[in-house]
Amino acid sequence: MDNRAPDNGEFSFASNTPRSTGRKGLPKIQTQDHNKKANDVCHDDSGTPVKAKTIDELHSLQRKKSAPTTPIKGAQGTFNAISEEERQKQQLQSISASLASLMRETGPKLVKGDPARKGEGQQIAHHHHYTPTISATDSSLKFTHYLHNLSPAELYEQAIKYEKGSFIASSGALATLSGAKTGRSPRDKRVVRDETTEDDLWWGKGSPNIEMDEHTFMVNRERAVDYLNSLDKVFVNDQFLNWDPEHRIKVRIVSARAYHSLFMHNMCIRPTPEELENFGTPDFTIYNAGQFPCNRYTHYMTSSTSIDINLARKEMVILGTQYAGEMKKGLFGVMHYLMPKRQILSLHSGCNMGKDGDVALFFGLSGTVTLELNRATWSNQLPTDMCLVRSPHDTRFYYKLLLTILPLVLFVAGTGKTTLSTDHNRYLIGDDEHCWSENGVSNIEGGCYAKCIDLSREKEPDIWNAIKFGTVLENVVFDEHTREVDYMDSSVTENTRAAYPIDYIPNARIPCVGPHPKNIILLACDAFGVLPPVSKLSLAQTMYHFISGYTALVAGTEDGIKEPQATFSACFGAAFIMMHPTKYAAMLSEKMQKHGATGWLVNTGWSGGSYGSGKRIKLAYTRRIIDAIHSGSLLNASYKKTEVFGLEIPTEIEGVPSEILDPVNTWTDKNAYKDTQLKLAGLFKNNFAVFTNYKIGKNNMLTEEILAAGPNY
Repeated sequence: MDNRAPDNGEFSFASNTPRSTGRKGLPKIQTQDHNKKANDVCHDDSGTPVKAKTIDELHSLQRKKSAPTTPIKGAQGTFNAISEEERQKQQLQSISASLASLMRETGPKLVKGDPARKGEGQQIAHHHHYTPTISATDSSLKFTHYLHNLSPAELYEQAIKYEKGSFIASSGALATLSGAKTGRSPRDKRVVRDETTEDDLWWGKGSPNIEMDEHTFMVNRERAVDYLNSLDKVFVNDQFLNWDPEHRIKVRIVSARAYHSLFMHNMCIRPTPEELENFGTPDFTIYNAGQFPCNRYTHYMTSSTSIDINLARKEMVILGTQYAGEMKKGLFGVMHYLMPKRQILSLHSGCNMGKDGDVALFFGLSGTVTLELNRATWSNQLPTDMCLVRSPHDTRFYYKLLLTILPLVLFVAGTGKTTLSTDHNRYLIGDDEHCWSENGVSNIEGGCYAKCIDLSREKEPDIWNAIKFGTVLENVVFDEHTREVDYMDSSVTENTRAAYPIDYIPNARIPCVGPHPKNIILLACDAFGVLPPVSKLSLAQTMYHFISGYTALVAGTEDGIKEPQATFSACFGAAFIMMHPTKYAAMLSEKMQKHGATGWLVNTGWSGGSYGSGKRIKLAYTRRIIDAIHSGSLLNASYKKTEVFGLEIPTEIEGVPSEILDPVNTWTDKNAYKDTQLKLAGLFKNNFAVFTNYKIGKNNMLTEEILAAGPNY
């Protein structure tokens, strides 16, 4: 055997000499090139060395910088060449103007980028800050970093690193906590009453609009802006509302938490890079300083929480609550004002479209906790960064145990709006907020905000599969080791939620627009068990039940209360409407007449008795009913009229037992049915009394028709 080294030998087995023999007589491996001098340095030249001299430089190479692609339009519609430096300067000026103090005549010095990454991607921003007026104050001396339209991946990093209680769930979603508030605070919502809103908005009895004056709003705005400017960094989202390009609204959200920024990234319409470069001045701005309380001694304040809207200034201020839903529903309220001003009907509804282009709107109330005096109230006493997990060895387990045994109060029985509008055989336009204009329907939002309590893959596969990377999971409980979410666990709140982009739903229609609706479906979960599973409505009946917005409250199992309670929410969204309900009803009537839409009342609640004695109508039957509405077959069915409510009910629907179509057939005690029916009819009349003083149309005839369309007994 020839043991001589090869001519180019980078390594070889050495010759059998004593000098080159290793342990146990094994030959040594020679690593020196025989063609090189003995004093040459040995190095690995198998790959090209990186173009970095330090670790920081190596990390900067890892991230590729995005480059602008779109010039800015000039006044005549022509495109002007503009440098990236000038573009960044204009963006800084716009955001700094949003954050400027209006009372102290000072504004923040803004720097774009993460303060933890100094020297990376901030060269332009460091040189181009904008301050309206410089004066000798602490705020004028500090820089505030702003993080503009970060991607979900970047927001994950910010949340995990800086926000306690934020974790990556096993599905890839970001699980986080909203602090002490796990739901909206409608009693703390205020709207500025001024010349702009005095005559346009609904004030007084029954109205959700609680007034405040301009001065108090400015006090709270200043408090929010001061808090945001005191932080090392803030998050800025520039996004859109309304998928109809002719009527979309530009919104800016300034917040202190990555959780809030990611939430709004999902819920609003995300601009393309080209649209973002030419975003300009927003039409409406939110200042979310929810980690900081309002001053309870300020006029109009009744707690440390305040959500304030100023329609003249086109601004919203949030203090004392970190619940992200306040931003979503606050903007929805704004759209309920702005859109009707353009003769566009804003609707709290789900919307889907068949393959033939037939559009249906679904109205219904959410199935969430309606009173705050429950377990969530007690959880307010817990640290806001606490995350409840399954661990009997953790002291937090005992907090969880305490919360579990506390009594529940009342809950809205879900009407099925999200479930029924999400149909694999139809395109989803949206699940919650829509506009109906001369162009057809359009989704206001860019995402979905789904309830998670009792969620399962079998019941809601689309929602289950949408909970993945990029989704925000609010207030859920998960295993401390596997990070698997227990959707049955309501230790933090019953109102667990998932916020995700609408394109996470496989059959979502993008862009989220459609033609004029063919069917208007009003969903009611009747816990009294006297409304039929489905009724065809006249135009006047559609308006009556739309204004009423009926569903029922059912009791929690622990409190022993068995009697259902009726609840009414005008236009199926009284908490969000700005104008009087009859304004929206008149617009709905006009559009239904113009485009030939049919109204339906669908009961997804109880049959054969009230809650506690009867049974809930099977979802499979309700789906058959909805399918018959979509196909048009229900229009051609035979009908008969019920007593008291005067509803037209079909005598037969394929796949649905005929005996349940008339609710009286399912009650064993017929007298009890009649008594319960009269009781519910009385509740409808009492609720509608507040609307009888408003006239619709040029004369009072339409108002009288609507009143006549209600229960008669």
